[in-house]
Amino acid sequence: MAAGKRDIAVIGCGALGLTSALLLQRAGALVTIYAKDLPPNVRSSLATGLWTPDSRICFEDNATPAFRQLWESMARQSFRTYQTLLGLPANPVEFIDDYFVSNDPDAKPHQMPPNDDRPKFADLQHELIGDLVPRSEVFAPGSHPFGARYLRRNTFMMFNLAVYTRMLMADFRANGGKIEIDEFHTPADFSRLSQKTLINATGYGARALLGDQSITPVRGQLARVIPQPEINYGLDYKGVYFVPRRDGLVFQVVGENDYYGFDDATTAPDRAEAELAVNTITSLWLP
Repeated sequence: MAAGKRDIAVIGCGALGLTSALLLQRAGALVTIYAKDLPPNVRSSLATGLWTPDSRICFEDNATPAFRQLWESMARQSFRTYQTLLGLPANPVEFIDDYFVSNDPDAKPHQMPPNDDRPKFADLQHELIGDLVPRSEVFAPGSHPFGARYLRRNTFMMFNLAVYTRMLMADFRANGGKIEIDEFHTPADFSRLSQKTLINATGYGARALLGDQSITPVRGQLARVIPQPEINYGLDYKGVYFVPRRDGLVFQVVGENDYYGFDDATTAPDRAEAELAVNTITSLWLP
């Protein structure tokens, strides 16, 4: 921008692409998005929707003081931005209560086994930005619907992804943005674009398009069931996570440690895993 470049292309129309495009527009740029697919047919539409900015983003040993300082600054700016969307029509962003349930009162979620020598993932959120949401609360056995089990409540910010994505696209187009359906197979294909300044927002697609093998899938399967508007809380039990997405409740096996689903790129539905996820959560209400 300082060099006079105002006509800019963004490659990709997922969460990364739309957010990059809007930030460019606010800085005074003319923006065109080029993408093969548009929401909801993008990978970011498959996210759980929780605002968890440290989720498998960095190994503990790589979380240097400089990285921690940068991450905290970015996370706080992100939180302030999304707070401005609270209370808008259709609730693009809202807060939910999330409950960790365990049969073992000493259990902690997703801890690495003591004999596992793989690198641990950094836990930055509790350490650096724990002041942004209410402190967790532990409920005494018998004071909640799950009997004698251990129960701890946390509060999370969550996206209504379907509404949020439509809002981003509407804002982008209202600001004069253009979207072109196009597919790129190699970086050389970028040369046919009229714009000479490009933002790479291809996300996981960069692994194939740009040969970036550092892009690693870190989560496993999602199972979806029909939405129930009255369900407004999340659950974490026996390595399964339940999230009350408004466009369909989400169940996901996350395993007993953070490596479950790590580097697994398959998108083939796994019926057995879906049944495991749903049956594990529903078992909380069985005698």
